[in-house]
Amino acid sequence: MQPHESARGPHVLRQINFGAVLRAVRDHSPARVADLMQATGLSRPAVTRAVAELRDAGLVADVDETAQVSMGRPAQWIRFRAEVGHVVGVDVGSHKVIAMVADLAGQVVASRQVTIAEVTTGARLLQSVRDVVAEALAKAGLSGDDVWAIVVGTPGIVEEARGEVLLAPGIPGLAHLPVLDELRTITSSPVLIENDINLAVLGERWCGAAVGRDSLVFVHWGVRIGAGIIIDGKPYRGAHGAAGEIGYADLFSALDAPDPSPMLGGGASSVSEQGPFEQMVGTQAIAELAEAADALAARNGDRPSRSDAVAAVFAAATEGDPAALAVVDRIASRFARGLAALLLVLDPGEVIIGGGLSRAGETLLDAIARHLRPRILTSPRLVLSDLGGDAVALGAVRRGLDHVEARLLAQPQP
Repeated sequence: MQPHESARGPHVLRQINFGAVLRAVRDHSPARVADLMQATGLSRPAVTRAVAELRDAGLVADVDETAQVSMGRPAQWIRFRAEVGHVVGVDVGSHKVIAMVADLAGQVVASRQVTIAEVTTGARLLQSVRDVVAEALAKAGLSGDDVWAIVVGTPGIVEEARGEVLLAPGIPGLAHLPVLDELRTITSSPVLIENDINLAVLGERWCGAAVGRDSLVFVHWGVRIGAGIIIDGKPYRGAHGAAGEIGYADLFSALDAPDPSPMLGGGASSVSEQGPFEQMVGTQAIAELAEAADALAARNGDRPSRSDAVAAVFAAATEGDPAALAVVDRIASRFARGLAALLLVLDPGEVIIGGGLSRAGETLLDAIARHLRPRILTSPRLVLSDLGGDAVALGAVRRGLDHVEARLLAQPQP
């Protein structure tokens, strides 16, 4: 089969060169033409033409030549105009909304975070999202006209093509709300929506614990559990956007009969409830195991509340408390069983543990690694998240930058 005429010819080559030089000058700004030639492998005429096109598009500018050399013929230096546009990354959670504003080089110039009350409805949360984005832009001294893309990360199953949240466990009333329409009142530029954990894995690959890795899994572990997957450098979402929803895996009802859990009630009866795996290893399960094992013995006359129980049990385990160590070992064993099923299918090079449980640190990580080792055939690198609570918002920024770049490259070059 012959390629379509539009997919070949000099205009396609110019477009490829344009993209290569765009990325090079963005990553190495300011740079000389010779630097761009070395970074791209292109000839001087090809780089010079691409630079001219970038200049016409307003994406690069010449740097004052006299400031670059003290003698001889001045070199031509070019800088990337990162300030010419901005993207906004948004993390919508059940208890918080974060908005980050970044320039076209990915430098975060402003951010805003608000805490959301537990009784907030989906409609009220949507209004909070709009307000937080507007406040972040105002903090940066920008308006909607300065925004080239907004990317929103939300829990649940997202239909990316339609821009719709189909299912939103943990945030009642958010599904099917006009999230994109609400944000389009701020800017006429593209507004995208994506599953939050899919964005978190992009963030870690961009500037976190897995920079440049092409095969990795990010597991968010907290009240809820989900995984973001990258295969061969590309996010994997599945046919229906539900890839990585491991919280709903039922691995224990038959296999764990000798060690039953009072939290296992036959699986989730609706998407608003926790899945079987979440019931077995989520923060609620850890707190209840700790209480049952009396691993939260009162200190100074005080016993930690349920909300502080998880942190307390890991702190006690770090100090060598036998009861707390037993709880950590048990929960790590359960978690490793579920994680092993995912790793045997995907065989990633790296596994990142994020979410609230990542704060437990090496005590938990060591226990997971010990129980995981005999259950898998290979040995992926197992690490904790570097980005913590910022992973989703930063991943949304990265997704926005990728979208902007794709749009620029899709424009026909003269």
